[in-house]
Amino acid sequence: MYIDPNSGGMLFQILVVIFGVLSGAVLMFSSRIKMGIAKLRRTLRKKNEEIKTSEKQSESDQ
Repeated sequence: MYIDPNSGGMLFQILVVIFGVLSGAVLMFSSRIKMGIAKLRRTLRKKNEEIKTSEKQSESDQ
């Protein structure tokens, strides 16, 4: 597959801009991303604890 040097240069410039925009967005919203992940982990941990306590209660009932 052959890519013309002018087309390759233009493609590279476009990819660099896209990478820069995505990196900037991640850095700008990093605190919100971290908070969202932490909230998700807390929710999953709470559900897991509820499942374990309900299993323990059902075992003690039998």
